[in-house]
Amino acid sequence: MRGELKRFENLDTLSEAAAADVSSLISETVGRKGTCSVALSGGNTPRTLHHLLATRYRDEVPWDSVSIFFGDERYVPHSDANSNFLMAKQTLLDLVPIPQGNIHPIPTELSGTDKAAAAYERVLRDFFQDVGETFDLLLLGMGKEGHTASLFPHSKALDECRKWVTPVDVPATPPRRITLTYPILNRSASIYFLITGSDKRPALHEVAEMGTDYHVIPARGIEPVKGRLVFWVDSSAFPV
Repeated sequence: MRGELKRFENLDTLSEAAAADVSSLISETVGRKGTCSVALSGGNTPRTLHHLLATRYRDEVPWDSVSIFFGDERYVPHSDANSNFLMAKQTLLDLVPIPQGNIHPIPTELSGTDKAAAAYERVLRDFFQDVGETFDLLLLGMGKEGHTASLFPHSKALDECRKWVTPVDVPATPPRRITLTYPILNRSASIYFLITGSDKRPALHEVAEMGTDYHVIPARGIEPVKGRLVFWVDSSAFPV
């Protein structure tokens, strides 16, 4: 299997180990570079990780040097219960001393997903430029059908090779979304997948075997150019 595969008994033990690692990675990166850029994922799996970062590791992370981005977003207001930004705000960002100017949500308040995607692309390109690594840490999840961020099976976005951000319509609720694409995701320095639940096991098995095309299992398309790839997996999702 490409990357590292870490197995844990359940979500709690997985999150505890991941939180310790994330805290250490951020601190080491800030010590080395002066800053650390982190892209957050949506879904329910990161909630426990967020809680630990906001409590146990709150005073160990140099939050004033951390910049926060998002791997994808539902095209809903930031106050909507479906918003990835709202989840991160409530479970992490409001609970740690991070400057508001360091938080970069996808601008769903703009009229139309095309405009929102183009605006976020400008933010990312201004921040990272066009060469070298992008995120110091990219956190991702995976759906039972193998989607990651909002890259779903057979989506046209899977073959996007120029744009870093694109609007998508997906077979999920809500369907209108904005997602980052492989060209920026795969330039991350460290990519951590957090995967739990027995319904994820078949897709993760395909990712582990490396035999399925990324058009069928989009998580398979996450292949860092030079970075580190780690799968943090609970026992129910662990491939056999």
